[in-house]
Amino acid sequence: MEAIWILLLLFVLIMLLGVYAAVRTVRAAKRGIDRTVHQARRTVEETRLRARQLAQPGAAGDLAQLRLSLRGSMRATEQALQAAAPQDRSLSESLGLFQRLSAHGQDLDADLKRLEQEPDKARIAALLPELRQRTQRITHSADSLRWAVQERTQRLAHDDLDSLGREIELETGALRHWTAAEPEAPPRTEAARTEAPGPGAGARPTPEAEARLTPEPGPRTGSEAGREPESPPSPPALGATPTEPGTWQNSWQKPWQEPTRPENPA
Repeated sequence: MEAIWILLLLFVLIMLLGVYAAVRTVRAAKRGIDRTVHQARRTVEETRLRARQLAQPGAAGDLAQLRLSLRGSMRATEQALQAAAPQDRSLSESLGLFQRLSAHGQDLDADLKRLEQEPDKARIAALLPELRQRTQRITHSADSLRWAVQERTQRLAHDDLDSLGREIELETGALRHWTAAEPEAPPRTEAARTEAPGPGAGARPTPEAEARLTPEPGPRTGSEAGREPESPPSPPALGATPTEPGTWQNSWQKPWQEPTRPENPA
């Protein structure tokens, strides 16, 4: 039983979803058809008014001209507000004002349309100045609102572009900011080291100075010839202690066992 109830519930949900989707589709199609019909009617109406303006001079032509100027101004203002409203939330009050102005424009258009069927040309001529003044006031208000919206949109675009340009300049400056590496000192050559010795180092003598300092070889005298070069003293033995200059005494020898000196042959 539970499975049957679940299946029935799923079936009902599917039916409800189908009905909801069908209603949404029908409404969307209806809105599209209404929009198309409205645009077609407006196009036909404006075409008829242009034809009447050219074909019927006088009061009928003036009425057609007033209706064309009124419809064109209101439509242009509506399009400008609808295009700028999603991007600028501050235009909500402007939209409210335009809706109120649209009500006056629709009333005026209805009055002008009724006068087109008026057979009395004199009555049309008498009412035409007042209707022309009303049309001018409404179109002037609509044009002012549209121009203000356009100028605001352009100003916002310029401000955004200026801000973007400053940010790009800062970013490019940051990307091009790098610290130049300090140049390394060139290696000193052998000639430079020879010519310019470091501080504390003595100057290298020249070959002439070395020649002057080196003793020249020559004949020796008798005393110098008979004298043999003294050999350096041998290092003392382990445990030896100094007794006299040039002699050493071992620590194991007794004081009376002094080494005998060799006799001088001379």
